[in-house]
Amino acid sequence: MAKKTVATLQTGSKKYTKVIRLKKSPKTGAYVFEEKIVNADLARDFFKK
Repeated sequence: MAKKTVATLQTGSKKYTKVIRLKKSPKTGAYVFEEKIVNADLARDFFKK
């Protein structure tokens, strides 16, 4: 189960996106948020992992 959240950030000529993924920890069973700022072109690849 993954929840996707995307916010777009623009700086100069490059476009960045803040992506947040909800992951379930296999050890404890608790949910953990994984946040990262990536290039907008690579945002979809972040969720495929």
